[in-house]
Amino acid sequence: MSGGAAPPPEPDSATATGTDTDAGTGTDADADAGRRATAAAGSRGFGRGRRDPRAAVEDERTARAALTRVIEPGDDRGGRWLREFGAQGLLERLTGPPDEPDALPGATPRGLAGYRTRAASADPERDLAAVAAVGGRFIVPGDPEWPTQLDDLGDARPIGLWACGRPDLRKWALRSVAVVGARACTPYGAHLAAALGSGLAERGWVVVSGAAFGIDGAAHRGALAADGATVAVLACGVDVVYPRGHAQLIRRVAEQGLVVGELPPGDHPTPSRFILRNRVIAALTRGTVVVEAEYRSGSLVTARAAHRLGRHTMGVPGPVTSGLSAGVHELLRGEATLVTDAAEVVELVGEMGDLAPERRGPVLPRDLLDPLSGRLLEAFPARGTADSGGLARAVGLTPDETGCRLYELHSLGFVERVGDRWQLTRCASQGPNVRRGGA
Repeated sequence: MSGGAAPPPEPDSATATGTDTDAGTGTDADADAGRRATAAAGSRGFGRGRRDPRAAVEDERTARAALTRVIEPGDDRGGRWLREFGAQGLLERLTGPPDEPDALPGATPRGLAGYRTRAASADPERDLAAVAAVGGRFIVPGDPEWPTQLDDLGDARPIGLWACGRPDLRKWALRSVAVVGARACTPYGAHLAAALGSGLAERGWVVVSGAAFGIDGAAHRGALAADGATVAVLACGVDVVYPRGHAQLIRRVAEQGLVVGELPPGDHPTPSRFILRNRVIAALTRGTVVVEAEYRSGSLVTARAAHRLGRHTMGVPGPVTSGLSAGVHELLRGEATLVTDAAEVVELVGEMGDLAPERRGPVLPRDLLDPLSGRLLEAFPARGTADSGGLARAVGLTPDETGCRLYELHSLGFVERVGDRWQLTRCASQGPNVRRGGA
């Protein structure tokens, strides 16, 4: 088997025989054979002899790289085996004698045969060389760059992440927000997603999305336009351009940010892989914002996964007549929080004190009047004049106090005198100060 994805059973048997002979009989020939077998197994990356700690780490990385060819993303059963046996132990079971009973608990004969077939064809060293050729790397649990929040996925945690881009994934993920939504979005949705992407980037947040058409692409472009940080989580190999129409965008993300994925180089996406990819987006970030989604949108899968993981779930409302906003509105009726811009998103996912500005309408000149002067102004008819005595009775003021306040309103430009009567000025009766709807 090329590339060292898994050793043939013979080296392990030889290693065991050599060790027993060396300890028991002490014959030089058998001891030399045991040492040679141990060295041969170690050179393939899965030996059980004493190894340098750094070599052991690389053995683990190589084994996990092979397993990304064997176990599909989100496979809980495969994740359980990985947790119980370790990467190298699991790979040895998959490449060991096919008649070994109970090699993998819970696996059906047909399922186990499929795992073994994929394991036999895995070539991790070729995959590691392929990702290195495009400037990438393979990140595994235990690496300083591994985002530990992915551990919240339990046995569905990625085996590892293939990544292209210079930044440190763990550091970027600590301050990240997912922006997801419909592929066939409206101009309204695209505008909002780009505004969220640029607004979050300007505030020092990393924008995470899936590089798909529509909302995903708009969010990435918004972050890139602000010279900000963005991460694309793909449902294929990081060296595969999908969708092809986003070749330039994905290249820009790799240059300015990060492109990551669970699948090994060269692997192509499938519908199920898109859905399973969404759990990584949800777990990687502090919160998920949905901009436009139908009832059966994959974006809702991301949002609900984020909610299950204890992350913030947010939605941007749209027209109630739009089917593309129906899923978002359903989400808002449940677990999600309504947001309209980046400041409100940061208020939810940020640190204490990251508050969105208070929202209110403009301050009008009428708002600056004291209550009695405001009541006097409201007592004026919209058209025509009024005498000071009638105004005093309407407001409940004395004639002298009414006269003083009328002259104050006159100096502020609200009213004017017509003979011995008063009327509203054109500015007061037709301008933006006019109160509508009883407000």
